[in-house]
Amino acid sequence: MPAPDILVFVVFRRNFRGSLALALLLPLLLVACHKEEQAVEGVAQNAVNAEKKAQASATVLDQERAELEQIPLPTKSLYIDVHEPSQWANPFLSVGPDVITLRVLNGDAGAGNLNAFAQSSVLRPEAARRQVLELRPGDLAQAIAAIPPAAWHYGRVVAIAESSTAAPADRPKVRRNVEIALKQLNDLGVVVEEWPSR
Repeated sequence: MPAPDILVFVVFRRNFRGSLALALLLPLLLVACHKEEQAVEGVAQNAVNAEKKAQASATVLDQERAELEQIPLPTKSLYIDVHEPSQWANPFLSVGPDVITLRVLNGDAGAGNLNAFAQSSVLRPEAARRQVLELRPGDLAQAIAAIPPAAWHYGRVVAIAESSTAAPADRPKVRRNVEIALKQLNDLGVVVEEWPSR
């Protein structure tokens, strides 16, 4: 009979080891599942935040677009013969590797039509009405929407050119910034004349 007692002991010992291992692994599994659950909740919260941010961005873009829709579409006959950036009377963008230079030629206060623009050049010289701003590419849409209606002499059209002072090594970065600017302007509903392609 000693043999069966040893068998019972060995079997009991194996079962006890398995039960002990299972008892030790169970809390570990519960902790791991809880952490996974927290990770899923974190991802879900990030998705909700990203959606809210996208909605807020879309709302801002819609507001900027609505402001610009008050400006009439461009009249190409007014600027077809303009071939020099210094003669361009609407907003002009010079795109560099790090910044976009926005040049705006403001009209006199209350100047909403072309006759007022012609008269304003006598009252206030062009240099006094010219404003030059350096912008980060991400701030372009907000800056364009903030341009007063009196500065859109040809209608809702902007000229854009690569900066002539950019180093040759920076040309790819300049071109990427031009593409970013073109996309932002198109999203706002602004017509773009790219120079020097004309």
